[in-house]
Amino acid sequence: MDAGTFPQTTVGAAAELAAVTGRPRHADVAAACPARPRWPAVALPAAAGPLRRWGVRLLALLAGLLFWHWATAVRLDAFVRFENVPSPGSVAAAFARHLGEPTFYLHVLVSLRRILIGYLLAGVLGVGLGVAVGRSRLARDLVTPYVELLRPIPAVAWIPLAILMWPTEESSIVYITFLGAFFPVVLNTVHGVEQTPEVLVRAARSLGASPLQVFVHVVLPAALPAIATGLAVAMGVSWFSLLAGEIISGQYGIGYFTWNAYSLIDYQDIVVGMLTIGLLGTLSTFAVRLLARPFLAWQRPQRQA
Repeated sequence: MDAGTFPQTTVGAAAELAAVTGRPRHADVAAACPARPRWPAVALPAAAGPLRRWGVRLLALLAGLLFWHWATAVRLDAFVRFENVPSPGSVAAAFARHLGEPTFYLHVLVSLRRILIGYLLAGVLGVGLGVAVGRSRLARDLVTPYVELLRPIPAVAWIPLAILMWPTEESSIVYITFLGAFFPVVLNTVHGVEQTPEVLVRAARSLGASPLQVFVHVVLPAALPAIATGLAVAMGVSWFSLLAGEIISGQYGIGYFTWNAYSLIDYQDIVVGMLTIGLLGTLSTFAVRLLARPFLAWQRPQRQA
């Protein structure tokens, strides 16, 4: 059979069958293929997704604790030695003991004060400078060489110079904390401003918007997701920088507490300090994301199950 006549023959046979039976073609197909049984839809509660995710996270933490307990109990020595690592029970007992000591809270409060001052300064100056660099070619040419040169320098390398530059140890530690948070904020702000769709800027200008109105209503909203990400990343880096400064030149702070425990060979307190740092860093980063959420309410991110 010729390939060109096959579709016409098929269509004609189907039309003839429909004329004889008095039913359309799709009715014969439906009769020949019985419908699949439909299972009733089961409505899951709205909180099932978050509960499942939090359940997985808690199970992951529990698995880590169990491995830690097992490795310290058998004194695991497989490239990583656990013979001197304190057990979870001894660390929990030491942590509970420190919760009843006012000095421990003093260390935490001193670190939080340093973080607050350095982080706020970095946030304000970093966002302002990032916006200027992202919108001005002259500012980009003037600032980018300094940012790219100073950004790779670790916080520990700044400590000797910071002690010489600033009159007190407190101000030098705040300065190191500021440097740690400053560069992530600048880079993310520049990226967000540069990614603003130019068509939106031109549309606003064509409607008569002033440069200030373009910035407030177009550029800043488009850059807010990147700025929020930079602020969240900067919080973690600022904790790292703060601890480096407290270990070298501090007399109070959770970093000094951890280093002092190492000097006294108090293994439980070393882990207590580390876990306290991790907890404070997690809570402070969550607080930054929580404060930024109202400004990003227009976003509707697609979350994967």
